[in-house]
Amino acid sequence: MSIGRASVLIGAGTIVSRVTGLVRTIVLVAAIGSVGSRAADAFTIANQLPNNIYAIISTGILTAVIVPQIVKASSDPDGGRQFISKLFTLGTVILVGTTAVAMLLAPWLIQLYADKFTPDQLALSTAFAYWCLPQLFFYGLYALVGETLNARRVFGPYTWAPIVNNIVSIIGFGIFIALFGSDLTKVDQWDSTMIAVLGGTATLGIVVQSIVLLAFWRRSGIRLRPDFRWKGVGLSHIGRLAGWTFLMVVAGQLAGLVQTRIVSAASGDGASVTVMANAWLIFMLPYSIIVLSIGTPYFTQLSEHAAAGRDDDVRGDVGRSIRILGLFIVVATAALLVAAVPASRIFTNTADDAVAAAGVLVCYLVALIPLAVLFVIQRTFYAYDDTRTPFFFTLMQCTIVVLTALLASWAVAADSIALSQLAAAVALGQSVASVIQVIVATWLLQRRLGGLRIGSWMLALGRFALAAVPAAGAGWLTFQLLGGVDGWTVSDKLLGALGAAVIGSVVLVVYVGFLALLRAPELSTAVGLVKRFLPGGR
Repeated sequence: MSIGRASVLIGAGTIVSRVTGLVRTIVLVAAIGSVGSRAADAFTIANQLPNNIYAIISTGILTAVIVPQIVKASSDPDGGRQFISKLFTLGTVILVGTTAVAMLLAPWLIQLYADKFTPDQLALSTAFAYWCLPQLFFYGLYALVGETLNARRVFGPYTWAPIVNNIVSIIGFGIFIALFGSDLTKVDQWDSTMIAVLGGTATLGIVVQSIVLLAFWRRSGIRLRPDFRWKGVGLSHIGRLAGWTFLMVVAGQLAGLVQTRIVSAASGDGASVTVMANAWLIFMLPYSIIVLSIGTPYFTQLSEHAAAGRDDDVRGDVGRSIRILGLFIVVATAALLVAAVPASRIFTNTADDAVAAAGVLVCYLVALIPLAVLFVIQRTFYAYDDTRTPFFFTLMQCTIVVLTALLASWAVAADSIALSQLAAAVALGQSVASVIQVIVATWLLQRRLGGLRIGSWMLALGRFALAAVPAAGAGWLTFQLLGGVDGWTVSDKLLGALGAAVIGSVVLVVYVGFLALLRAPELSTAVGLVKRFLPGGR
């Protein structure tokens, strides 16, 4: 499959997945609230636990190590069957053991992440955790299967399977509202049946998602068999590579832990962990659709070129992917910045809450463009089996995240900022850390490859930014003409989505027009890529 077709397949699946994910979150917010909701914060902490633990034991290893190793193993006489069988056996054992231990430690894990919760809020979050933690095993199974399919150039199923999860969750959360009502924000409103329905629904979606992905395994052309003989196929090499990614993920999770512990102090009083999670969901919408759909196929090609020692081709891959990613991600950043309030209204129950949540989103958006560049830079290191260097520049970023979060907490204690602004301050600190990280990472990769042709793609990003300024201005004017924070775009969840779409469309039209005036060469490539999404496109 070509990169263009793979990007379209992943992008289309990601769009549908993210849209259904937005609907899922809208229904969930209707049920348990967001800004100032102690129940929502309790559920958010519990539902994020399996993600956090899974990231520590597996995500970094899969992304950084497994794909390049499977690409290499595919050249073995058996097509990689023996290697992948051993890998899956080992992964299953680790996932089962980790899930069991996490279930036993659930009360202490909740206390670790949310020590500033009230006792009854801690109890509610712990009860949710017992229902949510089994997701850990199924997240791992889904990722093992999906990353293997990606490495074998079967890109679609991994992207499309989460849609089933979202549909199951939408139905389940809808049933919850029908049975128990909506806007259940207070801890004392909850009983064991309500906890079981909400937490069980969240986990059932992940289970079904994994089962659906397994149905596509035959396309990989590999027959798996349990194999506990883990010596002799390079697993020790993976262990050495994974050591650095493991430490890197641990560093990231520790930084996130500090952020969560600090922000949990605002639970019940304003924007807290649920608002940050929802703002991150909006932030990840363009990142997932644009960066992952275009960047993932490039990463597979990058791994192949790096394995063959074709450094010049790798430099070309880096430049092309950053230019194409930049073309789309710059306009997405501009659109979300000016439509932050309507976009945030989708996940809040009042206009005032939308304004509070928009501040957190804007602070995250500072890092959207740098993170798109970092995606390419970091994975280029991975393609060369270098996980040590990314660890050090990620450790630097995590250190800055922790320091800025502590600074935000100190500012609240000193009455320099209000408690309601704590989440936004922590989000801004994370963005500043990411900007510094990508600068250092790019400099290190340039030293390794003896040049990255940075001037060519920085010039392209400059053109995009130049076109984005008038586009953002047009979008902001549109928002004001529609009534601003007192207008119809902030009066309701669905109208917020419609308003954000209208504002975003204006930004896009003006952006494309200015790029055409600037004669940006990347525009024709982008148009060709967009055409592939249209019916009959090739």
